[in-house]
Amino acid sequence: MIVRPEILPPTAAAIARAADLLRAGDLVAFPTETVYGLGADASNQDAVESVFAAKGRPEFNPLIVHVADLEMAERVAVFDDRARTLGHGLWAGPFTVVLPRRPDAPISPMVSAGLDTVAVRVPGHQVAHSLLKALDRPIAAPSANRSGGVSPTTPMHVAKDLGERVAMILAGGRCQVGLESTILDMTCDPPRLLRPGRVGRREIEGLIGPIAAPESEGQAVPLTPNAPGQLASHYAPRLPVRLNAVTVGPTEALLAFGPDRSIRGGATRLNLSPEGDLHEAASNLYAMIHRLDDPAYTAIAVMPIPERSIGFAINDRLRRAAAPRSNSPAIEC
Repeated sequence: MIVRPEILPPTAAAIARAADLLRAGDLVAFPTETVYGLGADASNQDAVESVFAAKGRPEFNPLIVHVADLEMAERVAVFDDRARTLGHGLWAGPFTVVLPRRPDAPISPMVSAGLDTVAVRVPGHQVAHSLLKALDRPIAAPSANRSGGVSPTTPMHVAKDLGERVAMILAGGRCQVGLESTILDMTCDPPRLLRPGRVGRREIEGLIGPIAAPESEGQAVPLTPNAPGQLASHYAPRLPVRLNAVTVGPTEALLAFGPDRSIRGGATRLNLSPEGDLHEAASNLYAMIHRLDDPAYTAIAVMPIPERSIGFAINDRLRRAAAPRSNSPAIEC
C-alpha cells in the first residue's frame, strides 16, 4: 500500500510534529524563500542517506546545511572575518557560503560528500526558521524533488515528485524568490561565485570586495562539486528545452517574457512576466515549467531573458535545464 505524506499547514503543532519526525530520522519537506527543501536531521547518517535515496541523487553531490542563525552556523563551519561579515549582512536570506567544515561539526560526513568543506545558509522564511528552532540542530536540505528535475515551489510540486518518499510536507504556500540560493565558495582566494541567485555579485562585493566567477577563470564544471547546482544538466523538465526562441512550432509550448507579441503560434503560452520584471520572472520560472512539462507538447521554447540582475540566475537555470540529456538533447536557436 502506498503511504501518502501528511500535508499540513505550518501551525505550531505541525511544526512541532515535523521536528519530532526529523528527530526520528524521517524526511520532512518544508518551504524556504527559494524553493521547498527536503529536510533531514543533518547529524543522522541514516536520515541523510535517505535524502540521497529519495531524490536519486549522486552521493558525490553535497547538500546544503540549513541553520537557524550565525551561532549555529559556526558550530558547523570555520568562519573568518569576511564570512562573518557576509553572515551578518546577507542572513537570513537566499545566500549560501562554502567554508571549511569544523572537525567536530555535528553533521554526517555524507552531507559534505566526504569533503572537508560544507555549504551552509540561514533561510529567510519564517516556517523554515521555526522548524530549525524547534529541532535545535542543523537540517540538511536539498530541493524536494527528484535529482536533476525541476525544483518545487509549491507543496503540490513536492507531493507529485516525491510522493511517499517524504513523511510530511509543511505547506507554506508558494516560494517567494523561486530560485535556489546564491552560492559563494570562501575556501579559495578570491572567493568564487559557484551559483548565481537573488543575492547578486555587486551585493557580495559591497561587503567583502572582489569575487571571481567560474566563467571569468575559464573553469569547467568540477568532477567532484563542493556545492549543489554545479552539474551541467540540472533543473530539467521531461520535455526538451529550446532557448532563445524567436519562433515557436505548432506542437511546442512557449515560455514567454515581456510584452512582445511578435511570436505567434504554439500549442500554449505562459508569460514569466508580461511587464518584463525579472524578479517576477524568477518567482514564476519553476511553477510555469512544471505546468508546461506536458507530454501533449514536443518541447518548451523559451524566449530570451535579459542578462542583468537576477536574469543571470534565471539563464543559469535555463541553460542547465536545456543541457544535453540521454533522452532529450537541447536545442538552441
